[in-house]
Amino acid sequence: MKWTFFFTFLVSVFAIGQTPIETTSGIVLEFDYEKFVSVDNNQIAYATDYTDFFKISKDQKLSYSNVQLGQISSANSFNSLKLNVFYKNFNTVIILDNRLAEIYTVDFNQISPYKNVSMVSTGYDNTIWIINQDLNRLELFDFQTNKSRLKAVPIEGQILDMTSNYNYCWVLTDQYILTYDYFGAVISMIPNQGFNELGQDSGNLVLKNEEKLYYLAKNTEEIRPIQTPQLLINQFSLTNETLYIYSRNKLHQFQLKF
Repeated sequence: MKWTFFFTFLVSVFAIGQTPIETTSGIVLEFDYEKFVSVDNNQIAYATDYTDFFKISKDQKLSYSNVQLGQISSANSFNSLKLNVFYKNFNTVIILDNRLAEIYTVDFNQISPYKNVSMVSTGYDNTIWIINQDLNRLELFDFQTNKSRLKAVPIEGQILDMTSNYNYCWVLTDQYILTYDYFGAVISMIPNQGFNELGQDSGNLVLKNEEKLYYLAKNTEEIRPIQTPQLLINQFSLTNETLYIYSRNKLHQFQLKF
């Protein structure tokens, strides 16, 4: 009975709001890469193109490639001094500095106990958040010591996506949006209302449902639709209230209006 009441309370509190967030269209750039990763505070863009990882500024373009590890599964640029590139097929993460030079290689196949990793995101200090696929569990992994600093309770349901900053990690499952603190404790559990991807900036979440985006501001209780032109959303990212949408080899920029 208590759980039923709690669940009903969450559903009512976190219902999708009717007040949309308007946007102002900005520049549209040609952006011919397989996947868009993000644009940082210094207007540096990051992208992947199969086996290559790119850092693109106004003045130069740097690239990193590791052909032996094959196609890049994901990349994370939240910490520009310790970028992480994940190769799921080889169960390996490469940590790069801001010049895209290798500083750490984490081969989970060689670590005891063995970890089958399905997702990776940036943590604080020398850590990355990982999803241990065999145990369906979030772990905070130290890539200097090759050991997990913490292991959260196994997650029920299918894990769809994850994102993080230095203080929190958000895990999207087919049932909930889970917020973890850096001790591995769940501090928020919001029912998932059809979302399949998420991103964050300063604790504010952007959620994707089909080809629509929604905004959940930090420490608020209303998920609001974001008004954008009808686009095929290949990837998206939020930086300082600027929303970037990668669609059909073009990078669209929108300013959120609150």
